Amino acid sequence: MTTIEQSYNLAFVFPGQGSQAVGMLGTLAAANPLVKQTFEQASDVLGFDLWNMVANGPDTDLNQTHNTQPAMLAAGVAVWRAWCEKTDIKPAWMAGHSLGEYTALVCSGALGYEDAIRLVAERGRLMQEAVPAGEGAMAAILGLEDHQVVNTCAEVANGEIVAAANFNAPGQVVIAGETAAVERAMEALKALGAKRALKLPVSVPSHCALMEAASDKLNEILQSLNVEMPNSTLIHNADVKSHGSPEVIRYALKEQLFKPVRWVESVKFMHEQGVTAFVECGPGKVLVGLNKRIAPDAAHYTLYDPETINNVVEQLRG
Repeated sequence: MTTIEQSYNLAFVFPGQGSQAVGMLGTLAAANPLVKQTFEQASDVLGFDLWNMVANGPDTDLNQTHNTQPAMLAAGVAVWRAWCEKTDIKPAWMAGHSLGEYTALVCSGALGYEDAIRLVAERGRLMQEAVPAGEGAMAAILGLEDHQVVNTCAEVANGEIVAAANFNAPGQVVIAGETAAVERAMEALKALGAKRALKLPVSVPSHCALMEAASDKLNEILQSLNVEMPNSTLIHNADVKSHGSPEVIRYALKEQLFKPVRWVESVKFMHEQGVTAFVECGPGKVLVGLNKRIAPDAAHYTLYDPETINNVVEQLRG
């Protein structure tokens, strides 16, 4: 099989918040100057040393959403650049989980990197402003069907906001909303038979109606953003579709902030279109674990250091 033929069956996917860790990409940075160069570009935009925060912490700073978002975007782009330096194999498909969608847009040529760094830092700030600390929460629900989670959230809301926010894998749904409503839903879902209901260590409740005000403000920024047509088929979280129009891409990013991440449908769709290999590009192994459950008969890889990059190149070249 040639490289070009392989690319049509290849998808790169980019992780979002939750995959960050102090020290991430340290091995790759030691081997490839592109990593620190990529972070230096981001630091120039942000006005502080982003690489120092990633390399040395503290994690309390890195885990603040207005820092996490540019850090994860920079990390994904750095790995992508290291990949492109190593090989001419390119994916025909891209997607990103939540924040990772912005990384996918940069790596597909739809967004400028520095514009995107500025944008996601502001996105994080708007999200944090929308819900004061402690007033919102997210929780992972394991072991139930999607409809059970959706229906139970509706039943226990009692005029407050709680809803499914991420459809991550079969039997794994994340819920988000006001703290008391999320806690009621957790108890109800455990009573219904959930194997686990685990509150997540996040500073904002993403992908629910609490983010609508933030999405309106984000939209004002998006309207002035230069957006190009992606050079890969990029599947968006909010509607599980690809878009070539800058106007529609902007709308999809606005909607994404307060609508669920439809990750299961996104991976299934790409697989149904002929994708036989999924590569997680960026720190961590969160998406490869989800993707194996969604498309168990596909090949799944991660990229985050020189060894994994070399191994995946060898595997794809066959």
